[in-house]
Amino acid sequence: MAHKVAILGASGYTGAELIRLISQHPNIDIAALGADRKAGMRMADVFPHLRHLSLPTLCKIDEIDFSQIDLCFCALPHKTSQEVIANLPGDLKIVDLSADFRLRDPAEYEKWYGNPHAALAQQAEAVYGLTEFYRDEITAARLVAGTGCNAATGQFALRPLIAAGVIDLDDIILDMKCAVSGAGRALKENLLHAELSEGYHAYAIGSTHRHLGEFDQEFSLLAGRPVRVQFTPHLLPVNRGILASTYVKGDAEEIYRTFEHAYRDEPFVELLPLGEAPSTHHVRGSNFVHIGVTADRIAGRAIVIVALDNLTKGSSGQALQNANLMLGEDETAGLMMAPLFP
Repeated sequence: MAHKVAILGASGYTGAELIRLISQHPNIDIAALGADRKAGMRMADVFPHLRHLSLPTLCKIDEIDFSQIDLCFCALPHKTSQEVIANLPGDLKIVDLSADFRLRDPAEYEKWYGNPHAALAQQAEAVYGLTEFYRDEITAARLVAGTGCNAATGQFALRPLIAAGVIDLDDIILDMKCAVSGAGRALKENLLHAELSEGYHAYAIGSTHRHLGEFDQEFSLLAGRPVRVQFTPHLLPVNRGILASTYVKGDAEEIYRTFEHAYRDEPFVELLPLGEAPSTHHVRGSNFVHIGVTADRIAGRAIVIVALDNLTKGSSGQALQNANLMLGEDETAGLMMAPLFP
């Protein structure tokens, strides 16, 4: 029997991406689509690219009968998500795509997001949702907190290296290039075509980007000591994709061997030949991560480049991968589509 799921926030980019992916899943049916501001509308009118699918009409969240739902995806804005999840049934499996449950320490959440957490009981039970590194915990979880798309990209580049002790933990630079869809679907002046196109700029420079909280939490936990990376994101005038250029102090061949060992059994992580660099073109619309390692001209330094699709592997694909584990399905179900090219 197919599992029945609800998607809250179905009128946003990650909600639409979830629908696209789940439509190819052999054992999941979409039973409800929540979108309060667009309640009563057909998905075909909100996202015409999905008009070929037979989908429920968008409805208000309080109109959904959650007793008939096996798992709920919450693709809601930060802060809204925690308030909604606090009032969902206590036995409902949930995959949250917002930032509300990513940080384990409530004080850290308030520091990075500017308001006290409104669902502390749920925050305490949430499992961090980077599938490749928390697989066992996710399988047994009720509530999984999806990672930030930048945070996921940086962790694919660095987690195995930190765990293996093959790089200098006090000399890490993360230079990230991010697509505009990562900012969501809300109208914002700086994201208008005339404001964004034909340009390229850094943002949240220094210590203000919220995904730094995830890096601090996860890297320090791995290392058993504080780890602080230098991180600067840049906004690209493209729709999808993240490319992270990571500069580390360590031997490139040893780093490459570490990745070979760490990712050899991972279905979605592709390690390119040593010296080859990935491109966002080659992961677009897919759940794959491409990783490249190159020795720097300076002896003892290396460059690790990671590419993934922010809407798929960085968010909705990661969410479905986690849901598959929580529902006892094959982890790759609905996710093995080839990237779109060109």
